[in-house]
Amino acid sequence: MADLHIDDFYHDVAGILLGLYNSFPRPTTLFVADLIGEHEPDAFGVPAPRHQACFSAMLWLAEEGFLRYTDVIRQEAIDQCCLTERAFVLLSTPAKHMLDTNLPASIARQRATLAQQLRDAKASGSSVRMAETAHLCFLRSPAQGLPRDSV
Repeated sequence: MADLHIDDFYHDVAGILLGLYNSFPRPTTLFVADLIGEHEPDAFGVPAPRHQACFSAMLWLAEEGFLRYTDVIRQEAIDQCCLTERAFVLLSTPAKHMLDTNLPASIARQRATLAQQLRDAKASGSSVRMAETAHLCFLRSPAQGLPRDSV
């Protein structure tokens, strides 16, 4: 049995982190529907499982120290959220092994960031590439800092 919910989780993580990276350092409201589209609630108004999973990914990222927020808007969004320093550094620090010396330094630096790798993985449409790239966010604890090969 495939772990499709984990593939969805990695897509959600990429969307959440990139959404916040693109608005950094300005706090923003992050809506589930903007990340995964509309999913109709059931007859009792309970959000669809896919919607609940994305919302739960937002909360999990906050609990794990990747983002902070001031409040939730029902199960629709998290309000006034922003990346933590940890997540900003994670997404914006270029991996040395990915620097392309044939490009101008500023372009090579930007292309070697985890943020750009996540963008490229999303654009590829490959679940395998997305999983491998998003998984890089979780390879270390905050105390360990960046991976050895990225600085």
